[in-house]
Amino acid sequence: MTQERPVRILLADDQPLLRTGFRMVLGAEEDLDIVGEAGDGAEAVDLARRLLPDVVLMDIRMPRLDGVAATRAIVDARLPVRVLILTTFDLDEYVVGALRAGASGFLAKDVPAEDLVTAIRTVAAGEAVVAPRILKRLLDRFAESLPDPSATPPKALDSLTEREREVLVQVAKGLSNAEIASELSVSETTIKTHVGHVLTKLGLRDRVQAVVLAYETGLVRPGA
Repeated sequence: MTQERPVRILLADDQPLLRTGFRMVLGAEEDLDIVGEAGDGAEAVDLARRLLPDVVLMDIRMPRLDGVAATRAIVDARLPVRVLILTTFDLDEYVVGALRAGASGFLAKDVPAEDLVTAIRTVAAGEAVVAPRILKRLLDRFAESLPDPSATPPKALDSLTEREREVLVQVAKGLSNAEIASELSVSETTIKTHVGHVLTKLGLRDRVQAVVLAYETGLVRPGA
C-alpha cells in the first residue's frame, strides 16, 4: 500500500560522519524523508518541537543533553514524535533510562541497514521496536536489582485478567502478535486487543514499556 507521505525523520547524533552514513542509507528510501539533523540533545529537543518529525533517531550519549534527557523532554512535552534510540553495548545502562523516559525502542548502532529502515517504519506506524537479544543482555546485567519472582506480584498487575497477564509475559519475551497468537492458539486480532487492554490498564505508552515493566515487577526473569 502506498503511503500518503514519507516518514519524517530527525537525526540526532554528535558525530557528523555517522549522521552522513544514516542520511545515505535512509535517503535511498522513497518513503523516508530526513527533515533535520541535531548535533546534541538540546538541539534535538528544539528541532523536535519546531519540525515535529515522525521519528527521532536518537543517539544515547551527546553533549549538553544526553539522549535519555532529550527523550524525556520530548515525551513530557506530549509532542506527536516518537524516539528510536541508537546505542552500543558498552552503554547498556543508558538504554534502560531511555526506555523508562518513553523511547519507542532501541537498536545497536551497527544494525544492518534494512533492519534500521524497518524499525523506523515500525515506530512511525505507532508500534514499538523490542530487540530481544539486546534486551536480554540488558536485563541479565541488571538482574540483581530485579524483584524476587517468588514475592507477591505488585498491585499494578492486579487489574489484568489471567489471559492479559499471560499475553504480557509473551510480549516481554519479545514475541510479535502473530507469534503470541500461535503460541496461545487464538487469532492475531484477539492478541492485539489483549495487548491494547494491557497497555491501557497499566498506563503504558507501548510494548517497550510493557516489556520493561514485566521485568521490573518480576513477572518475567532474565533467562526464563
